[in-house]
Amino acid sequence: MPKRRITAEDLYRFRLIKDLRISPDGRWVVYVVERVDRKTEKKYTNLWLAPTDGGPARPFTTGDHNDSMPRWSPDGRTIAFVSNRHDEKQPQIYLIPVDGGEARRLTDLPGQFGDMAWSPDGRRLVVQFRKKDPEMLALEKDERRKKLGLVERRVTRLFYKLDGVGFLPHERWHLWVVDVPSGRARQLTEGPVHDETAPAWSPDGQWIVFVSNRRPDPDREPDAVDLWRIPAAGGEMERIPTPYGPKYSPAVSPDGRYIAYYGREGQGEWWRNHSLWVVPSDGGQARNLTADHDLHAAVDILNDVIGAWATPRPLWTPDSQALYFPVAWHGRVQVRRVNRDGTDLTTVVDREGAVGFFDLDRDGTTLAYFFGTFTDPGQIWVRDLRTGRDRKRTRLNAWLRRVDLGTIEEAWVPSADGYPVHGWLLKPPDFDPQRRYPAILEIHGGPQTQYGLAFMHEFYYLAAQGWVIGFSNPRGGRGYGEAHTKAIWGDWGSYDYQDVMAWAEHLAQQPFVDETRLGVTGGSYGGFMTLWIIGHTHRFKAAVAQRVVSNFISMWGTSDFNWIFQYPLGGKPPWEDLEGYWKHSPVAYLPQARTPTLIIHSEQDHRTPIEQGEQAFVILKYQGVPTEMVRFPDEPHGLSRVGRTDRRIARLKHIVRWFKEYL
Repeated sequence: MPKRRITAEDLYRFRLIKDLRISPDGRWVVYVVERVDRKTEKKYTNLWLAPTDGGPARPFTTGDHNDSMPRWSPDGRTIAFVSNRHDEKQPQIYLIPVDGGEARRLTDLPGQFGDMAWSPDGRRLVVQFRKKDPEMLALEKDERRKKLGLVERRVTRLFYKLDGVGFLPHERWHLWVVDVPSGRARQLTEGPVHDETAPAWSPDGQWIVFVSNRRPDPDREPDAVDLWRIPAAGGEMERIPTPYGPKYSPAVSPDGRYIAYYGREGQGEWWRNHSLWVVPSDGGQARNLTADHDLHAAVDILNDVIGAWATPRPLWTPDSQALYFPVAWHGRVQVRRVNRDGTDLTTVVDREGAVGFFDLDRDGTTLAYFFGTFTDPGQIWVRDLRTGRDRKRTRLNAWLRRVDLGTIEEAWVPSADGYPVHGWLLKPPDFDPQRRYPAILEIHGGPQTQYGLAFMHEFYYLAAQGWVIGFSNPRGGRGYGEAHTKAIWGDWGSYDYQDVMAWAEHLAQQPFVDETRLGVTGGSYGGFMTLWIIGHTHRFKAAVAQRVVSNFISMWGTSDFNWIFQYPLGGKPPWEDLEGYWKHSPVAYLPQARTPTLIIHSEQDHRTPIEQGEQAFVILKYQGVPTEMVRFPDEPHGLSRVGRTDRRIARLKHIVRWFKEYL
């Protein structure tokens, strides 16, 4: 049977793994599967169980609600999870026996749940929780006021909104301890200014480690994050000295003597690698285990059918002598292992694809991991660490076997200064080398991330129209060392522009590409670069600029990133370097643009506010350039990845419409 081409509507068909955890005995993996209800446009998630030694996976929870964050009890008999099954707008923690039975609601707390973890004895859960503001609780209890809605918003802090979330509440993230037998919840930390996040237990259950910025005004110094610990029974918190800089995901060694975490040194130096650190839990000098290897210790890769692409906490071996951690490298994500003293760095999983979240069983012999490729949005695999044998444990999205996605070729293309730029070329389905195809250059966002061996529905959908697609990792991104990332620090539009244009010429030089029909598109930083390109060259016949950065002057203070967007421009606010801000803003060059351009922006984009797209649209329209703007209501910056499915489909069809008209 001939294979068909992928469609925009296929977005409804994907079943995506969002999280996974292996049981303590290594026999089972519990994971979260997301689906979309086409009639309601709602997304639902349920828990599934897969045996690690073979046999079919089975649904563990069912229903049109959202079950998430599964956590095995230490004895492996119970799974704690968060669900909105009894109240769509207010999830709670539930417990369910693994061998069967109904889920029992454990908590009755109004607010938002973050991370959670079982105590070693299985009698308590530590929970990252943020209470609802009193005014919101009062509003919900008064039907008249609830119908009328908010009268006002009172803003008192610098960082007061977050893309995909909206306006932040006044309440902060704090730690709570929940007694499992009774369900009684006790607040462990408090305060109106500081957040406590990422809690982890000591192996004896006596104290909890977490991260927090305790500066008087954390929003003025967001990188001043420290490790802390607090008695599980309550009491004074104690700072664990570490180098200055942001920190993430602490993990206590099984013997309780060390804490591992991810972090980077310095203030506002986003180009630095995220490194793996270890510090003695009772105080002492922290050690960067990956400093000598120029590695970025994170699950860092872009795709648009989002599965479990999350960085796990560092995973200790049972003897506390070594750690497993992820590395983004040359378009892949690997699992590596390093000894606690920084020696014997080895690669554990390095396959033709990218690893996402992964988890280790209690004995340290079985690794469960999420793994995606160019042609597979992601499955769960299990590796026997004693033999190195991998076993695939899920088979979601089997319908893709009946779809012709085209073929992908890898290339390293020299930039104008000879620097090799890594990327890929996607040929359309039913490719005919005797034909000459239009070509589209895709530019990733960030810029501190990477394209790689992960499924991109958008690329395949564009290729299905009969177009060649090129995508690359120019300087400024991740996965190629700190120098690669730092190359454009303070100077967007320099080496990165050279690199993407080198890839454009690489596309144009292919014998099967019509060099007079080149298009360019990208979102976020890729939207910045798309506007930058059309303001500096007429090489492209059409452009689609999405969720753009167009004017650094007006974006300062209006983005949810607020004032810290000054770091990539040299660290000064605009009134101290107005010329530099304008020099690096695409709107300064758009009067020279002649390329027909479609602007796509979301109206609830807090990362690059919609005024950024509006300015670009008005300048181009005013200059007489063929231009349209498509606006998506109620959608955030990440529309192409997490937006409502019908709007994601509409976005794709507008892109195709524009390129068909002008290419």
